[in-house]
Amino acid sequence: MTGTNHRGARSNAREGDHGPTTPTDSIDRALESLRTGEPVLVHDAADREGETDLIYHADAVTPEAVSRLRNDAGGLICVALAHEIAEAFDLPFYTEEVDHPASGGHDLGYDERSSFSLTVNHRDTYTGITDNDRSLTIRSLGEAAATPEETTFSEQFRVPGHVHLLKAAPDLLAQREGHTELGIALADAADLSPAVVVCEMLDDETGEALSPVDARAYAERHDFAYLEGKDVLERLG
Repeated sequence: MTGTNHRGARSNAREGDHGPTTPTDSIDRALESLRTGEPVLVHDAADREGETDLIYHADAVTPEAVSRLRNDAGGLICVALAHEIAEAFDLPFYTEEVDHPASGGHDLGYDERSSFSLTVNHRDTYTGITDNDRSLTIRSLGEAAATPEETTFSEQFRVPGHVHLLKAAPDLLAQREGHTELGIALADAADLSPAVVVCEMLDDETGEALSPVDARAYAERHDFAYLEGKDVLERLG
């Protein structure tokens, strides 16, 4: 990535086409965006990670979407799955599966534990890292999440791979308020299968998380919905 994050994210945002909006309006717009394959931006909280993630429903992740995620967001491209879906596929939390001293004693600062599970590639990919390969893996995960009873996970996916899986908390937002849970809650409210892609938005100048001001400017410039985590919690928690 070059320049400021996302082709002038620090410039003044244009006036939105939607006029003044309430949190409810913003969430309704975000749900419709997910249904139509558009991404949404979600800032968790200043006293948590303090990050904004670019979020797609897994079904909508074309190679072009992967390109946007790696170029315009720049963080780690992950697929979040609902807890019951991950359980159906026998996907563990990573720290429970790895028997190594480094996997214990985490002091995350923002939460009690990480949501990371395994990393996967679809078996029809080559290296797994290209936009086409990751798109295939991600969309296939979305399809699998919609019909877990018809999916033999190990027949479709191999471990390790280039797509990081995240396993949501069993009680979702009542238990944890991370982007994993926020994204799955939005997918559920949009009547979509519980599989979303989340990717942190980074600032090319500072190397830190993109500020909410600049993230909102990016959303307005591209006509994407922007949400604050607290508003999602109030509506869907």
